[in-house]
Amino acid sequence: MRAATIDKLIWAFIFGGLLLVGLGLAVEGEGRGLGRVLAGLGSLLALIGGALVWVRSRMDPEKDE
Repeated sequence: MRAATIDKLIWAFIFGGLLLVGLGLAVEGEGRGLGRVLAGLGSLLALIGGALVWVRSRMDPEKDE
């Protein structure tokens, strides 16, 4: 996978995940189950984005597949 593709995925996962966490916290007062699901899913997406940061740091800068 190319480095540019991973960079785009990192941004999408981290910021999309944080957006869902915020939405889940905002909705939690009205619908507890939905708020927790959204916050949990957002946390998972942000965690995947963080893992992709680690993957990107381990890529060889000379070799861009």
